[in-house]
Amino acid sequence: MYHETAGALADLDPFALYDAEARRLDGHFAGLAGADWDRPSRCAGWSVRDVLAHLAGEELYNHACLDDDLAGLNRLLTEAGVDGLDGFNQWSVDERRDVPVDTVLSEWRAANGRTRAELRARGADALLPTQAGPYPVGLQALHYASELATHADDVGYRTPPTEEPDRTAWRARFGAFALAEQDRPVLVQEADNRWHVEADGTGDAAPITAQLSPAEFVEATVDRLPADHPLPPALRTALACLA
Repeated sequence: MYHETAGALADLDPFALYDAEARRLDGHFAGLAGADWDRPSRCAGWSVRDVLAHLAGEELYNHACLDDDLAGLNRLLTEAGVDGLDGFNQWSVDERRDVPVDTVLSEWRAANGRTRAELRARGADALLPTQAGPYPVGLQALHYASELATHADDVGYRTPPTEEPDRTAWRARFGAFALAEQDRPVLVQEADNRWHVEADGTGDAAPITAQLSPAEFVEATVDRLPADHPLPPALRTALACLA
């Protein structure tokens, strides 16, 4: 059984990873023009522009955590008629639908820059108020880095070949940690650059198992595997811990 604990992530620098993923996204967005923004992303129903709007909207939550003002954010969303996480995500996109894309990009750059700087200043071991309760800053930064990495891939970012192994490796390790953190009904073990995944069968059925490459394992944890991928549905559902 592979069970990643927070201590086993101690060799990762969460703030450097978060900064790196922000740079990747910023650089990718900076190279887009015209129709590039209207292309479909991997997020169902969202264009590349919509993903940027979503990222800008997420910073409202990030700043509410930094300011210890989640109650204020909740009041704002209630007054706007927003219900639940999906509602918040779509509201963030809809609110920026008619805003020039350069303005939205500037909004995200500034807001995300503040988030990254303040998390780094607090340090990995400090606790941050979140909707789930106080949470270590370093782990929160890794969650944010994972989110940016996923959405960078969603909008067409391609990792340089020399950087791909390390980027995939930390994301896979963090995905394994998230599975354990959420107590997902799946066992995962890394060996020989493959990820063995196993879920209990139903009734007297044998356990359901599969072997995934590191890249496939990352895609499974963020629920981005292609529809025709042969991973059994039970494992696909269990592994989608960072979607």
